[in-house]
Amino acid sequence: MEYVNPEGLRLDGRRPMEMRQLRAEIGVVSRADGSASFEMGNTKVIAAVYGPREVQNRSQQMNDQALVRCEYSMANFSTGDRRRKTKGDRRSTEISLVIRQTMEACILTNLMPRSQIDIYVQVLQADGGTRSACINAATLALADAGIPMRDLVTSCSAGYLNSTPLLDLNYLEDSAGGADVTVGILPKLDKVTLLQMDAKLPMDIFENVMQLAVEGCKAVDSYIREILLENTKTLEIHRGV
Repeated sequence: MEYVNPEGLRLDGRRPMEMRQLRAEIGVVSRADGSASFEMGNTKVIAAVYGPREVQNRSQQMNDQALVRCEYSMANFSTGDRRRKTKGDRRSTEISLVIRQTMEACILTNLMPRSQIDIYVQVLQADGGTRSACINAATLALADAGIPMRDLVTSCSAGYLNSTPLLDLNYLEDSAGGADVTVGILPKLDKVTLLQMDAKLPMDIFENVMQLAVEGCKAVDSYIREILLENTKTLEIHRGV
């Protein structure tokens, strides 16, 4: 199958180095301490943050830092596959761990000892890049909850199909069997917090694909900061500042 046509366009009409449209909204779950929805093209996720609060299981309490927990799930209607997904399946457990470790790298857990922060992420619609969308939604939700962070953590994927590096893969591209690199970074600190790759690539091609994913992360960072700034201005208007 041809994923990039002779005119240099992908199946959805994008250029190889073009991201899907981003959309985000803060405060979508009223009872959560912080929440956000995040869309990357047709992939839509929602994140809710509760805490910092008292540790529910005292045996897990840490005296020098906060306990971060994460639960990832997919709505049964999120894909075309109508088979019921069992809670706690291997993929969900793995992605929950990836998101938790990525978020722990940015949260200043040492400022909140003997407390617990819960992050819940649900995929409402899946069309590739769900892992990245979940991390971006969680970042916004943590910021909405006022959780202190070293930096915003943002994520994006890139792949290699038809001998062409492609930014921000959709489901058709993601499932084509080519290499897929998912990256998470702390943009201001210039640090990588997540790097996952399916399949193998020669080193020079890998570096190009990874750099493309990093550029995508930086574009997401710029967008998220715009959303946070707009939200701050809205709050100031409501409070009459």
